[in-house]
Amino acid sequence: MNMEETSTGIPNAYSGSLKRQKRREVLTAWMFSAPSLILLILFLITPFIMAFIFSLTDQRLIPNLNVPTEFIGLRNYARLFSDETFYRAILNNFLFAVVVVPVQTAFALLLALLINQRLRGITVFRTIYFSPVVVTMVVVAVVWSNLFNPGQGFINKFLKFISFGSIKPLGWLQDPVYAFPAIMLLSVWQGVGFQMIIFLAGLQDIPAELYEASRVDGANKRQRFRFITLPQLKNTTIFVVITTTILAFKLFTQVWVLTKGGPQNSTMTTIVFLYRQGFRQLRVGYASTIAIVFFVIVLIISLFQRVFLKEERR
Repeated sequence: MNMEETSTGIPNAYSGSLKRQKRREVLTAWMFSAPSLILLILFLITPFIMAFIFSLTDQRLIPNLNVPTEFIGLRNYARLFSDETFYRAILNNFLFAVVVVPVQTAFALLLALLINQRLRGITVFRTIYFSPVVVTMVVVAVVWSNLFNPGQGFINKFLKFISFGSIKPLGWLQDPVYAFPAIMLLSVWQGVGFQMIIFLAGLQDIPAELYEASRVDGANKRQRFRFITLPQLKNTTIFVVITTTILAFKLFTQVWVLTKGGPQNSTMTTIVFLYRQGFRQLRVGYASTIAIVFFVIVLIISLFQRVFLKEERR
């Protein structure tokens, strides 16, 4: 029995079967993607659209029936770009990222190199270094607030001890000069364990044959680190830098617990400024404007990093 063929020479029955199979595959793909897409729309896209709409109004957190919400156009944006506190918050975010990202990345790589050895009890050290990551930042901030205490804090007592009393107690969280560096120190200590684990995974993924061949060629430890370890960790380092940068711009909890943006706005960050405007001063429209502008800034930085820090495909 002869079967009718399509213009491509494929039998009609077989072509119809392929189309049905393709439709089933597409339907299956949408079914598996549906939960994630629904959550993405509900908790990311929809809030972003609402924030943009609110940024064009004078919406307040607690509506007043006597003072209805009005459309004010770009007035919030004009006000934001003339707000000195906003510029100070953005500057602090950039300063935090510029200092913390390279320092934390370098310490994480150093710790990963130290614990990437076959020594007895090395698991204990891995646990110790990683333990601050699993502790809630609020708890960490409260503990460090006691360490920074001007009178009875351990840090001031330690400095006094090693200097034989020549260094007087410092008001770490009360002095505009020391407050932000203190928060940077806390943040590096708390977050370095996370990047350490990522670097450790990258180190263990490097083929041992490369190190063996380099030893045969007479390469020392410094040369092996420079010409084997660092190039092999390029993709891992890019991932660590990008994720740490994003986390740096989300700086909020430790600042709010320790200083609430003070003293004299020396520790003010964009998220703290947004929180103050939206939930303390009840200006949802203005807070939405801060959120939109901040989103655009972080998006540009992420795209910039993505373009200039290209991963190598293996």
